[in-house]
Amino acid sequence: MTRPVPAVFGSVFHAEMPVIAFENGAWQPTRWQPSSELTLAPGAHALHYGSECFEGLKAFRQQNGKIVLFRPDMNIARMQQSARILHLAEPETEPFLNALVELVKRAADEIPDAPASLYLRPTLIGTDPVIGKAATPSDGTLLYILASPVGDYFKAGSPMKLLVETENMRCAPHMGRVKCGGNYASALPWVLKAKAEHGAHQVLFCPNGDVQETAAANFALINGNEIITKPLTAEFLHGVTRDSVLTVAKDMGYTVSERNFTVAELKAAVENGAEAILTGTAAVISPVTSFVIGGQEIAVQSTERGNAIRKAVTDIQYGLAEDKYGWLVEVC
Repeated sequence: MTRPVPAVFGSVFHAEMPVIAFENGAWQPTRWQPSSELTLAPGAHALHYGSECFEGLKAFRQQNGKIVLFRPDMNIARMQQSARILHLAEPETEPFLNALVELVKRAADEIPDAPASLYLRPTLIGTDPVIGKAATPSDGTLLYILASPVGDYFKAGSPMKLLVETENMRCAPHMGRVKCGGNYASALPWVLKAKAEHGAHQVLFCPNGDVQETAAANFALINGNEIITKPLTAEFLHGVTRDSVLTVAKDMGYTVSERNFTVAELKAAVENGAEAILTGTAAVISPVTSFVIGGQEIAVQSTERGNAIRKAVTDIQYGLAEDKYGWLVEVC
């Protein structure tokens, strides 16, 4: 059976979505409704004061026909962390996981074969319809989950030019680990400027020379057998794919160094043959092909190591390699 893949990533959704509301001090039972509409008061807290966060994870149709979710426990835990920071009601683990599993089951016939997948977008929003609560959190919270059949975001050999930005930050430092729309919006001016002026595909934010992340992905440097990436702080997103890549890379013989490093160190390493990668749910790994640093474009000489690590992770997702880490949740 051939299952069509939408041409635009994340543009087509399964007809239903689960909705779980926090009302009157308690989480209510999961209900199902059409995913084509969401009734929200115009004064809803999320629309005015940014009380929202989201997640992104995938379900895969493996070679043997089984359908699996990849590491949903980590996405649930990260959304719970985001909820705490935003002072939204914290979703309960079991109903959240059950809703994800049931959604994947209902959308099973729409899941394309690997390397395509079903992308899942849990979204948490503050719903209080009171515009006078600018300095007060929302008591009401709503969790809903969209499911979207998507193609393989990764395109082998595609250029990935990064502009290194040393003056501006992606977002407020204390909000970096929250996966919220405001962080993406705040990075957009620098991303569009980089595209217009340098033909760059993304911006690597390095305020005061401290290498952090891009607008939409974590960053790592592969210098020989060492992988260098920023340690887990409040300043940047604690990526599920980042964690998966580092775990697999260690078993492949790499030394993983989670430490701060500078643009000067990055530049010197790339000029001496180091590779660089972006990690995220959509593409898993996107090898960087060049950097623009101080107006100078520096080519990355190889993408071989990054592509090999990517294959090791996707082989687990596609059922081509043993899941010795217990990352996969079998759905059906």
